[in-house]
Amino acid sequence: MNKNFKAGNQGGFTLIELIVVIVILGILAATALPKFADLGADARLASLKAAKGAVASASAMVHAKALVANSDSAVDMEGTSVALTNRYPTAGAALAAAAGLSDTDYDFTSVANGVMTIKVKGAVDTAKCAFTYTNAAANAAPVIADVATVDCK
Repeated sequence: MNKNFKAGNQGGFTLIELIVVIVILGILAATALPKFADLGADARLASLKAAKGAVASASAMVHAKALVANSDSAVDMEGTSVALTNRYPTAGAALAAAAGLSDTDYDFTSVANGVMTIKVKGAVDTAKCAFTYTNAAANAAPVIADVATVDCK
């Protein structure tokens, strides 16, 4: 048995010490929270930029394959038949599949007048977190343009 131990004399933290530690932890949490709160919007914006790059790359690869195959109608990209407009991919689901985009992560609006809009799912206003793919005109590449990328919340 310990000779220095006296009955009724227990060690531990005082109430003031516990309150001070809780206050310090609260201050640290309050300063760190804003840094982590907006990571979702940054992730959606990064996802949008990656999708835009994937569509641009797929478009270039399909165009190259169409030129090599001397095809004006369609080319096969890893089992996906991609229709062509002026030897570039036609806007639609086949282009999204060739780019490796999934409908679990992105919304693809129906193609109207050769324009397809690709939106990131999970955004508060998906119209503000999107880009468009416009079919290629004669002797020109397709246009891939941001709709709005400022507010990918």
